[in-house]
Amino acid sequence: MQKALLTLVCCVLLSGSLLAQRLVSDAKIVYRIETPPQTDASFEGGTLTQYMKGHLSRVDLDFKMVHYSYLINSKEESVVTLIDNHGDKYLIRAGKEEYAKELKEYLQVQFKDAGETKQIAGYTCKKAIGKMSDGQTFEVYYTPDLMPENKQYNRRFVNLKGLPLQFEIINKNGSRMHVIATKVDLYAVPGSFFDVPKTGYKEISREELLRMGS
Repeated sequence: MQKALLTLVCCVLLSGSLLAQRLVSDAKIVYRIETPPQTDASFEGGTLTQYMKGHLSRVDLDFKMVHYSYLINSKEESVVTLIDNHGDKYLIRAGKEEYAKELKEYLQVQFKDAGETKQIAGYTCKKAIGKMSDGQTFEVYYTPDLMPENKQYNRRFVNLKGLPLQFEIINKNGSRMHVIATKVDLYAVPGSFFDVPKTGYKEISREELLRMGS
C-alpha cells in the first residue's frame, strides 16, 4: 500500500512539473540590444525580434542604418540571410552542408546553471553560463516555463533547458552585446513572415559579401 502511494505521489509531482513547462510552437519575442561603450552610434538602440512557427523561425536585427533578417528552416536545413544596408538589399543562401556544420558547432555549447534568478518580461528566469568549444563563456537567463518545440529555432540555444530572455553576443573584437527581452507574445505567427522574397533583393554569395567589406 505504501509503495503504491509513493508511486502515485511521484506521478503527481512529475505531471505537475510537465504541466508547468509550456511547449511553444508559435511565438514572437522582442528584445532590446545594449551595445558596449564606444560602439558606432548607428548601432545604438537596436532591437532583435525572434519569430517561431513549427520548424520555421526568423530573427530580425534592426539598427538605425542596417537591417538583417535570418530565415531558418530546420526541416529543409537551410538559412536565408536578408540584408538591407542604406537601401541596398542582398540575399544570401546557406544550404544543408553549411547548416549542418554550424549546428554541429552549436551542439557543443554546454549550459550550466549558476544559481541566480531574475524577472524578465514577466517570467522568472534562471541564470546559466554557456561554454563554447573554444572555451569562451557567455551568460544567459532563461525561463524553464517555456520550451521551444523546435530546438533549432535558434541553434545557439539548442542545448538550453528553456527559452532565453536575456543573453550575451560576443563580437569578433571580444566586446559583448546584451540582448534583453521586453515582450513575449505566444500567438499564431502568420506563415508569410517566413517567406523568402522573390524580388527586391540581389542574390549574392557569402564570399561576395566579404569582398564588399561588409
